[in-house]
Parts: sequence; structure tokens; C-alpha cells
Amino acid sequence: MKRLITPAFTLLLLLAPLLCVGQLKHTPLQDGPDVKVNKKAPNQEMHLEFPNLNKITFYKDSKKLSEIQRLERRKQYGQALPLLERYVRNFGIQNFYKDTNLLWRLGQLYERQGMMDQAMEVYRLVLKHHRSDVRQVQSYYDSLEQNTKDYYVPLSYYYELVEYRKSISTYQPPRGVYLNMGNSINSPYEDYGPTLSADNNKLIFTSKRTFQGIESKPNEDLYYSDNSNGYWTEAQSFGKPINSIYNEGSATLTRDGKTLYFARCESPDGFGNCDIYKATLQPDGSWHEIENLGPNVNSPSWDSQPTLSPNEDTLYFASDRLGGFGLSDIYFTHKLKNGAWAPAQNMGPVINTRQSEVSPFYHPKYKVLYFSSRGQLFNFGDFDIYKTYLVGGKWQEPRNIGPLVNGRGSEYYFTIDSQSQNLYYARSEESDIKNLELYSFPLPMEAHPLAVTKVEGVLRDSVSNKPLSGIISIIDLDNGIEISSKYIRPDGSFAFNLIDNSRYMMIIQSPDFFTIERELALQQDTSLQIMTKVIDHSIPMVFRNIEFEPNESNITPEMHPILDEVAYYLAENPSYRLEISGHTDSAGDPEFNQILSKDRADAIMMYIQHKVRIDDGRIDAYGYGSSKPLREERTEEDRRINRRVEFRLIKPVLQGRGIGK
Repeated sequence: MKRLITPAFTLLLLLAPLLCVGQLKHTPLQDGPDVKVNKKAPNQEMHLEFPNLNKITFYKDSKKLSEIQRLERRKQYGQALPLLERYVRNFGIQNFYKDTNLLWRLGQLYERQGMMDQAMEVYRLVLKHHRSDVRQVQSYYDSLEQNTKDYYVPLSYYYELVEYRKSISTYQPPRGVYLNMGNSINSPYEDYGPTLSADNNKLIFTSKRTFQGIESKPNEDLYYSDNSNGYWTEAQSFGKPINSIYNEGSATLTRDGKTLYFARCESPDGFGNCDIYKATLQPDGSWHEIENLGPNVNSPSWDSQPTLSPNEDTLYFASDRLGGFGLSDIYFTHKLKNGAWAPAQNMGPVINTRQSEVSPFYHPKYKVLYFSSRGQLFNFGDFDIYKTYLVGGKWQEPRNIGPLVNGRGSEYYFTIDSQSQNLYYARSEESDIKNLELYSFPLPMEAHPLAVTKVEGVLRDSVSNKPLSGIISIIDLDNGIEISSKYIRPDGSFAFNLIDNSRYMMIIQSPDFFTIERELALQQDTSLQIMTKVIDHSIPMVFRNIEFEPNESNITPEMHPILDEVAYYLAENPSYRLEISGHTDSAGDPEFNQILSKDRADAIMMYIQHKVRIDDGRIDAYGYGSSKPLREERTEEDRRINRRVEFRLIKPVLQGRGIGK
């Protein structure tokens, strides 16, 4: 029996007075110019259109192919490109796996002409739809994509960063992920397929908690739970006539709550294995008038998992019918003037792949479609959840919604409340792929429908201008929405999609430099050029703000910002050590100077140890008095330079993990 689911300050200006012994010149952290572009809608991507997709199965014109090949042999690539592009636009669905070599050639011609966006689009189609060994293509694509893709930090390490940040700052911690909905919703058996009513107060889902027949075969039924004072009540069965001896599930409800679309399997009035039905709510609260949506929607195969567009004039669903791109595809049908549903159409090669796409969900307010796939190019586990935006009438390249939702197991049936505050979905652990349970937690940024304002930038060394590596985190200061941390790309670039008219704190951490913080009041797409100075571990550092009163060893408030940064660096990089060396000028008693310099180094060590928890033995404090001058003392300036505290951050012989490792 077929189941219903297949398959606090700006850029550390406090570090500006940093001086390095041997250079003795002012070397502030620097920002390049910020370039802002006024865009508040998702960027429209360039996509080829394939008008024949739902009209013909396969396109071939030998005469045109010969002409294209002739031009390519003569290296007349500029003339071959428009002909091959026009040929590919005529593709039917079968062409995508039978003629992937033509897509590859088209991408190469685009690249020859410097049309990299178009080339990358076509290369993605090759990787999504090939049915042969394309390891060479994958390697080539990866090399092109390395400076545009996201490099998320592992989830476990993300939580280490969160815990560390809680210990040193007042930023609101994120609200957590992977929150199981509990025993009032989940059973010991498979529970999945959540959907919400328009007021977010009724949760409908599918469960295999009941059994029937002599063999006690699990039966899929629809259940619901009501939200009472913020808690979900004990789940109840829809009962008859919605639930029957057949399998029912994968429901979606209209805004007025009066029409329920759902799937039913192996029913005598069905057209295939599973079909999509609708039921109408009666005045007495019962559900009747159950109708099959008919052959325009349903096929002789499996059709399930319906979702409605916000206007409720388009129905999206999953099907494994013949003639699709992969094992199962997402299709759509729109409502005609007479109220009937038009013949279903395939959503095309950008959404669908040679693998499986299932469980679509259209956001109730915005033009965003979420779905589960195991065939997209970037994933964390088996099935992952993606989102795609409808811009200019075209669905954009799907985006993985990140590791805070997608794990090493499988995720399906992503649903968001109408306020875009909480998500609901079914997931399984890697160790037990089939045992789905329902989860709910606050919506992270990667999954948010309004996260379309881009913040991108490049981090470089202010001396060499070379790209730097590290981890970049964004903290939502207004809403507390969780945002996945990322590694900076190989070319020093980074990018996040955030919500405009919000405030964020950007934090960049690395063993190579002191932590960078920058507050962003985001209103539009923003490009940042960030420059900082790399720590030279071979020489000691001297900070101009670290100046003691004559004959005193007390830490003054002016020293706090710099000492805090040193303390945080040690906390972030637990395998690094610190040496603090106190020095005086030659005036006065040498023995007194030696004691004074040691007291000053000890005072700094105690301040750092009080600021953050540091293991014993990681900080050494020395006092050298006037025994190691930098200059012969002929002037007051010479004596001022000799009066100093040196900081040397000692890199471990065997590198520990630390931030960015």
C-alpha cells in the first residue's frame, strides 16, 4: 500500500590605537566604502524558458543540430550560441536527461562569452538532471561556485558559539531548534504532514498510529489539535467520513476553514494509487460532500500532498506520474472560471530534479513555495527543505533553508504560521530515517519568507590586501531570530539574506585577528568592504591605551576595551596562550621598577582572568623593569616608548580548533 509521503560598538574602533613594537605607528582597523543598492524584493534571476515542457515529451531537429555542430567545429562560437540557446529552449522533459550534453555545451558557450550567470544556471540543470557519471562536471561546477556558495559551520559548533556569546555579552540568545511537539501530538508511530488553519489555532496532521485487519497493518488517518492558551491539546481523529478503511492524509485547509483538500489512497473511486480529494464543512461541524478532484488533477499514479496559493486559485501537489523529471515531481493546477481545475502541469526543471521533490507548501501571505527534495545541489542529509520565490512570474533557484532546520536525516512537510513566527515540520533522525515525528520551533532567518535583503561583503588584510578567513555570525537585535553562522569563503567574501528595517550585529571571529563587531541598521541591499590588521604572532603587541599612572599598577577604565578584546580572543581560541611583559623606563630605582612592572603585568593577568574563564597556565606575567629598553633614553619620547606592556599571543605547536578551525 502506497504511503502518503514518498520519498555593541562599530567595527572595534576601540582597537584603533593598536601599535606593534618595531613599527610604532598608528594602524587602525579600517572599513572600505559601503555600497548600497535599493532593492527590497527578491532579485530576479535569469532563467531560460521552456515553453514546450508540458506540451511535448521530446524535441529533436537534426538539421539544426548539424548547423550548430558545424559552427562549433569552425570555432564560430558567437554564431553557435544563439542557435543552441534557441534549440535548448524547445526542450521537452525527456531532453533534460537525454540531451544533458547539449546543456553542458550551452553553458560552455555562455562562459566563452563572459555570461557567467547564464552559464552557472545551465550547469546547475546538468547536475540536477543528468543520468550518467558527471563527476568531472561536478568538480568543475564546485570550483566555479566556491566563492558564491554558503559554508555553514556545523550545528554543534554553532551552539558552542552561542554559549560562548552568552557568557561574554548581553545579546539575546537564539530560541533553539529541534523542539519535538511532545506526546500530545506525536505517537510512538510515524506522525507527519502538518498544516495550520488560517488563524493558526488548529493543527492538522497525518499519523500511522492506528492499525487494521488481521495483520494489524498501519492505517494513515488525519488528526487535529487545537491551540489553547499557547498549548496544543491532545490530538483527535477526524473520524468518519474523512478517515476510512483507506489511507488518508496530507491535508490543506482553505482560509475560511470550510474546504479541506487531502489525499486518499486505493479508494474505489480513485484514478491511481493515491488521489487528491476535497471535503466540505457542514453547518453541524461535520465533513461531507467528499469529491475526487478528477482526472485533470489526479493520474493513474500517486498524487498527494496538496497546498493552495494565497488566493486559493492554484493548487500545488506532488506526483510520481509518468513523464516527469524524476522519481516524483511537483505539479500545479489552476482553477478555471467554471470552478473546475485545469489539467495539471509540471513545475519545470528548476524546481524538479531527477530525484524526488515532495511536500510543497505555499506561504499563506507571500509568494514563497517551500518543498522537500533530495535532488537539489546543496543538502545536509537525505531529504532537505528548500524555498523558492516567485519573481516576475518565474520561480527562482531553490535555496536550502539551512542547518537549523535541515539535519543529517530527512525533513518533510514544512509549514509556517501566517505571521511567519513558527515553523512546523516532520523530521527523522539519521539513525532511524523512517520514524518521522512532528517538530515546531521559532522560524530561523534562512527559512523566513521576508529574508530577501542581501548583506554581502569582503574581509581583507589592511596591509597585504589579501582575503582573510574566519567565522561570521549575525545576531538579530530586534527580533531574536536565529541566523546560522558561516565560514568566510576562500576569496574573503560572505553573504546573508536578512529582513530589512531591522537591526543586526555582525561578528567576525578568527585566530588571525581580534574579533570584529559591527552594528547594521538594515534598510536595503548592502555591500561591505572590511579591512583589519592580522596579528603577527612573531612579535609582541603594544597598545597605546595601556598606559599606567606614574608608580601605579591599577587598571584604569580606559584600558578595559583593549583588555576585553584580548580576554575574548583567549576565550575564543582555547589553544592559544598569552605572555604579558611589563617594562619601565630607566628613571628611579631598578629594583622598584622591576617590582612595579611585574605588578602591572599581574594586574592585567588578573583582569583578564576575571573577565573570562581561563584555564590555569594559559597566561604568564613577567616584569622586566628597565632591563629591556627599546631606545636609548635621550628624550621624554624615548622614555615613553620604553614604558610599555607587551602582549604576545602564542600560537600552539599543534593547532587547536578555536574559532575558524
